[in-house]
Amino acid sequence: MVKKKTRRKGSKRTLSLNDQIFKLFKRSPKKRLNARQIIKKLKLSENVDAVNAHLDKLKKNGQITQLGNGKYKLLKVTKDKKMITAEGRVDMTRRGSAYIICDGLESDIFVAPKNLGSAFHGDIVRVQFIAKPDRSRHSGKVLEVLERAADSFIGTLHLSPKFAFVVVSDERIPVDIFVPTSKTKEAKNGEKVIVKVTQWHDGKGKSPSGIITTVLGEAGSNEIEMKSILIQNGFNLEFPDAVMEEAKALKMKVTEKELARRRDFREITTFTIDPETAKDFDDALSIQYLENGNCEIGVHIADVTHFLAENSALDKEAYKRSTSVYLVDRCLPMLPERLSNDLCSLNPQEEKFCFSAVFTFDKNKAIVDRWFGKTIIFSDRRFTYEEAQTVIETGEGDYAAELKKMNQLAYKLRKAKFKNGAINFDAPEVKFKLDDEGKPIDVYVKERKDAHLLVEDFMLLANREVATYMYKKKEGQEIPFVYRVHDLPEPEKVADFALFAAELGYPLKIDTPKQIAKSFNQLVKAAEEREELKMLLPLAIRTMSKATYQPENIGHYGLAFDNYTHFTSPIRRYSDVLVHRILYKNLEKPNRTNLADLEMQCVHISKMERKAMEAERESIKYKQTEYLKDQVGAEFEGVISGMIERGLFVQITQNSCEGMVTFDRLEESFYLEGRFKAIGKRTGKIFKMGDTVKVKVLEVDMERKRVEMDLVE
Repeated sequence: MVKKKTRRKGSKRTLSLNDQIFKLFKRSPKKRLNARQIIKKLKLSENVDAVNAHLDKLKKNGQITQLGNGKYKLLKVTKDKKMITAEGRVDMTRRGSAYIICDGLESDIFVAPKNLGSAFHGDIVRVQFIAKPDRSRHSGKVLEVLERAADSFIGTLHLSPKFAFVVVSDERIPVDIFVPTSKTKEAKNGEKVIVKVTQWHDGKGKSPSGIITTVLGEAGSNEIEMKSILIQNGFNLEFPDAVMEEAKALKMKVTEKELARRRDFREITTFTIDPETAKDFDDALSIQYLENGNCEIGVHIADVTHFLAENSALDKEAYKRSTSVYLVDRCLPMLPERLSNDLCSLNPQEEKFCFSAVFTFDKNKAIVDRWFGKTIIFSDRRFTYEEAQTVIETGEGDYAAELKKMNQLAYKLRKAKFKNGAINFDAPEVKFKLDDEGKPIDVYVKERKDAHLLVEDFMLLANREVATYMYKKKEGQEIPFVYRVHDLPEPEKVADFALFAAELGYPLKIDTPKQIAKSFNQLVKAAEEREELKMLLPLAIRTMSKATYQPENIGHYGLAFDNYTHFTSPIRRYSDVLVHRILYKNLEKPNRTNLADLEMQCVHISKMERKAMEAERESIKYKQTEYLKDQVGAEFEGVISGMIERGLFVQITQNSCEGMVTFDRLEESFYLEGRFKAIGKRTGKIFKMGDTVKVKVLEVDMERKRVEMDLVE
């Protein structure tokens, strides 16, 4: 895959990357630069994700400022003889002190609780400190809070006759928030609430004041905990009234005028394949044989843009959310249910509007033609993955011949993808069996079979071909489009990981991006035979860059596609809504969307995607912790999945639940050698990442989602 930037391998630096970037801005104080321009000017080997991370740190440090279009310009750090003033982000400790993270400084600035003023965890502050000549940790004082990370917090309300206060759930917020009894919104003592700070107070021992904005209910209940996860990650639980009114007024009308602008697939065999619990079906597959013996496969995607008018209240809310959020026991949809589960959902035995990608395969399973356009379909059958898998395996049941043919075509697509250099990171997915109250009664790892892969392969095909169509349509001038891009991995991370893999007796070749992909795929296969190598797989994934949305097409490294986008899930992703709109406008002649606007939209939807992923991870962590609450005293086999100065993280093999064994529970003190090895100070005993151990569950803290374990000899 060709990358459109210069990379320098093995370059040596005398300056840190932060310093290099900052000096570049200082040399040209009026220049406005984005990450890709910086990579080109400095001839860096780092990818866009890595440089953007450094730019974000320099911005938080007050050295540069963001201009809203992905570009940055210089700001200044002031000096006053002995004292230095800088800007940075607050990283609170559980004891109430904090470290101010300021890039450009070799160490963080320690701030005692008495010198924090009203600063909270995550705030951007101006801090004053005296530089230490011996490079030891600086100590300082917060002068002012420049930007609040949040003004609303979730916590537990405590009532007394004369006053009330909220104990914030996040333990990094070390003060209570006082609330006048008249502003408690009739919440009861001990209930979970959302409190909004109305007045910040500087000085030690002075807590902020606030008002209760939402009463969530009894603390500890599944309903409240799941809602709290969504709220803390910035997602609204309810849709505004104006949005609901617009949704209510929408109707499905199959008129002659509408049919005239659509290709009719209603008489062609079509079905959906989805999880058993799915309520919104945004993709369907059709199959028909042509007179010349070729086979035509249709990838039909819900035509959300038919109902979602640009700049309507519905559209603005969908953009604001940008994604549906999937927790263990629920989905918070991007669109109201009137659209997501009804009008747009490709329900069986119903006529539905679609935007389709149709592919013609010849007798050798090669693609010989492709077509994109608006359609109308009629889904004949709704399959669950399990039902489709049974038909594929037995060759019996509804549409057995059609599923067999689709599976053969999908297998060839998959084989070609990996031959081209795609990375086979099929990460295990943790699933839960819940009782009627949402309590987990079993935890297991979901197995992906042919039915899952069949759907995935055709969705990948549609996404790739839509992106290729748009990329080739530029006719000498780029057409702004939403690409799903994945940059090359950061060399330093890959090198660090390779050293650890070598310690486990598995050397990797990492000289080129293609070698990295090939080595990682070989690792996946080796892990099927060697249990200790399985722990390397999530670590390998962490070395990868994060996929993002952006108008500049740099390809997708992980999939080995030169062109890739997201076209197949507009019910749950706003990126796909944008793709549908742009593609439709370009089906006949080039149409250029405003690039600056599209860049800003890509930044927003990428940010909301990360928040949704974090919410999903938190819900899984909560349910895993809840499951182990009833397992106190039980013993399990596990593997060491991580380590910090305080102890070892152990992941239980049979259910992927994780807990910590603190070093103070062991018979001697341990120190870390790098990130993957702990060594006993007295005996030299070694614990390594990936080691198999036996543990006993000692204590479960649901509030902090912590599981304490001990090693069993």
